Amino acid sequence: MKVLLSGTAGPYGWPEPTCGCASCGRLSPGHRLPTAVVLDDVVRLAPPAGLPLTPPASLPKGYRMTVTPDGYAVSGPDRGRVLHAVAPDEHCGSPSPSWAEDAYDLVLIDLLDRPQRLGDLRRRGLVTPRTQVVAVHLDHRLPSEAELSRRLALWGAQAVADGTILDTRQPAPARPLPPRRVLVLGGARSGKSEEAEMRLICEPDVTYVATGPAGRRDPEWLARVRAHQRRRPPYWTTIETSELETLLRSETGPLLVDGIGTWLTSVFDACGAWDDPAHDRPRGRKPGRFGTALDAVAARCDDLVAAWRQTRAQVVAVSDEVGLSVVPATASGRVFRDALGRLNQRLAAESEEAFLVVAGRVIPLQQ
Repeated sequence: MKVLLSGTAGPYGWPEPTCGCASCGRLSPGHRLPTAVVLDDVVRLAPPAGLPLTPPASLPKGYRMTVTPDGYAVSGPDRGRVLHAVAPDEHCGSPSPSWAEDAYDLVLIDLLDRPQRLGDLRRRGLVTPRTQVVAVHLDHRLPSEAELSRRLALWGAQAVADGTILDTRQPAPARPLPPRRVLVLGGARSGKSEEAEMRLICEPDVTYVATGPAGRRDPEWLARVRAHQRRRPPYWTTIETSELETLLRSETGPLLVDGIGTWLTSVFDACGAWDDPAHDRPRGRKPGRFGTALDAVAARCDDLVAAWRQTRAQVVAVSDEVGLSVVPATASGRVFRDALGRLNQRLAAESEEAFLVVAGRVIPLQQ
């Protein structure tokens, strides 16, 4: 099928005519018009706002259309298959007929609403490496076209200009292999965890590794845990462990590790390093190898770096950038800060990509 996208924006366009946000302010009027899709010049898949979708009874011969839980599914005379994956609350889908349960040739999807829907389609086999995935309903939910392009590259999708004509017979361009190891650094409430989750949100099978100290049940910690859980897709697997080294060596699929700072906290707990008298060691005097609790912490860090270097998994790990905060008031706090800073440096050196997140903005760290 030939697919004409005469518009690719949300219902009010991008920029929105009366909106004063920074995203809309960066663009000239009419940059993207509301999403409108026509198949083979005869089937209107996304009509202008206020007009109903063409009912299946009036479709030209050879076309089939149904409303599924994923959106509007269409099949054409040439057996081309298109899914317009509208937001779940925009339709009331019934179970998919058999013809709508196979992989699609083209998926038009609002990836700014819930991008994990693309991961779910991949998980269920409805989107394959040959499926063209095109983002539509684009608007000021993202700050700029540059940020849109960055995210779509990570998600294996593309945005096209208004007026683009697609062909369902054309396979999707090959998706570049993702970097194997990515370290995302940031301060408190910088947006580092959201950035790490965003990078993997469209993957079909992700293991979320929570590395916090066991038994922590204070209200503030639990509130943070719940906030992270709400952001994650329900089909992700969650593992709570401090044995991160073992996991890095055994897993081969995507891992999201959140985070290195809480892992190191659990290691300090396990090694009894918070009260190690070596904290007060005179400057310049080194401890004996494995002679103190801090030596045991150093050995665990060495093992983690070795596992990070050897891993076959696609790993995105979050860690705290501690060097920009106030100097800790206690000796143990200063030792922990220094240990985490050194560990961050070593992991970054073994990573294909590293980023610093400041105020929600992502800064690549060049090697």
